Amino acid sequence: MTVLAATEALLRSLRGVWDEEAVDELDHALQAAARAIDDAADDELVLASALHDLAHSPLFDSPPAHDRFAQDWLTPRFGPRVGWLAGAHVAAKRYLADTDPAYAAALSPTSVVSLRAQGGAGVDAARIAHPWWPDALRLRRYDDAAKVPGAASATIEDVLVIAERIVGQRM
Repeated sequence: MTVLAATEALLRSLRGVWDEEAVDELDHALQAAARAIDDAADDELVLASALHDLAHSPLFDSPPAHDRFAQDWLTPRFGPRVGWLAGAHVAAKRYLADTDPAYAAALSPTSVVSLRAQGGAGVDAARIAHPWWPDALRLRRYDDAAKVPGAASATIEDVLVIAERIVGQRM
């Protein structure tokens, strides 16, 4: 199976998977991508935004560290930056919850529960020193904004066009 076919199958497998309170995982992924596109993010950040929760797919055996799983799955297919950004989305949440009281207060009940399971609020000094950290914080904001029923979304085809551009640049 090609990288693009695997990515399409992965995205389609997220339909009807409910982790968030208001939208399924496919809508969450496509809304996150749309928020990144709306913010003029580059292709790698858009793709990482779309695929940051890929471990929730029924194609996988529910790995406990979904951020690390996303990084490990994405890096060989789309490069180190896409993988790192998706892999940093939990660290970004923990950082924002620790450093921004308004952020912590605005977390959904589902996000509060998952934050506790992810180690609670805290700062990962190695992550925040990384040059891609500002984009990891952007991805986290897209993630948090991608939980609105009926909100504007990218399409699977939009995400695949971006994925294809990234794969083409890596050749």
